[in-house]
Amino acid sequence: MTQKKSIYTKDVILVMAASFFFMFGTMFINPLINGYAKDLGANSAFAGLIVGIMSIAAMFLRPIAGNLTDHFSKYRLSLIGGILIFIGIVGYILTPASQWLLLFRLINGTGYVLCTVCMTTWLAFLVPREHVGEAMGFYGLMNALAMALAPAISINLYQKIGYREAIIIAAVSALLMIIAIQFVGDHALPRKKTKPQTQKKHGFKIIEMNALPVAILTTLFALPYFSTQADIVTYVEQKHLNVAVGSYFLIYAVVLLVIRISLKNLFDTVRFGIWFWISTIATVLYLLLLTVMDNNWQMALAAAGMAVGYGVIYSVLQATALLLAPISEQGLASSTFYLGLDIGMAFGPILSGIVDSLLPITWFYPVELIIIPLAILIYAFYHQRLNKAIEQH
Repeated sequence: MTQKKSIYTKDVILVMAASFFFMFGTMFINPLINGYAKDLGANSAFAGLIVGIMSIAAMFLRPIAGNLTDHFSKYRLSLIGGILIFIGIVGYILTPASQWLLLFRLINGTGYVLCTVCMTTWLAFLVPREHVGEAMGFYGLMNALAMALAPAISINLYQKIGYREAIIIAAVSALLMIIAIQFVGDHALPRKKTKPQTQKKHGFKIIEMNALPVAILTTLFALPYFSTQADIVTYVEQKHLNVAVGSYFLIYAVVLLVIRISLKNLFDTVRFGIWFWISTIATVLYLLLLTVMDNNWQMALAAAGMAVGYGVIYSVLQATALLLAPISEQGLASSTFYLGLDIGMAFGPILSGIVDSLLPITWFYPVELIIIPLAILIYAFYHQRLNKAIEQH
């Protein structure tokens, strides 16, 4: 009996570490940028523009990043992305006025888009096709840990040492990402097509059509996640709940860590539909728990439910997008997945803000349940394509 060869080579571990560092650096800034902009003299409207410009720009930059990733070295593009993130963050530290924050936010955002698309595609390039699901599971975990830890650290730190000094931590993280990828041996050059009939150039594409249903489902599952990320603190305040809300996303990250480690071998063998139904049921449960929450146990169960409902399906969708697309369009498939994520990230907080202003706070989470029938409808329409993804490697 031959022993299964580990996919966690030096290159894979370094790319995963680099993905944690660039995500940590960017997510560290997000909770601070609004207050920092106001501290530098921006009014509420301009501060809001500075916060939101990164997500808006990302929607337009994703297809460009996807097309570039399919034609150039993943190392080179990741390096450019890392440098842009570093320049953007150093710019935040040195800026004398809030107007400059808008420019540095765009620079930071451009680097972030390049890195998210390139690092995903690079990692998929480094592992055998039949282990893409497992790799995406741990890649998603690196992102989830960064997204949980960075805001918690930055919020606590800036109150003690100030905005500029705290942001130095994010700059160091971006620098560590740049250093980490220098030691990756395989720079993931685009694979040349061998068949003459496939040499035809397709030109610039905005989305990878095979991955379109994945992008739509990503948006639907992301909407309640990002509305919770943006508004759970104010939700708790408005309902006058006595819960340790600061621990919510840390519990989410710990539960996700346990899930990813215990189920790692299943991501490449279990069909999409099973993950879809597990995550759909978990999403209903965590939204209902957040609706009735009035103690820490219910909050912890909701966080655990979100880890299953969003954390698991996130990685499954990411892997499915890559498996459904041809090898020559892996970057475009990755950018299509992230485009769905960007839409959820941008509109989740906007929609929840509208709900909060029009309806009583008790309706905040029940309204989010509208995503469930929509997700089931998309799955019903595309279920054959989605379920065949693991058979296509």
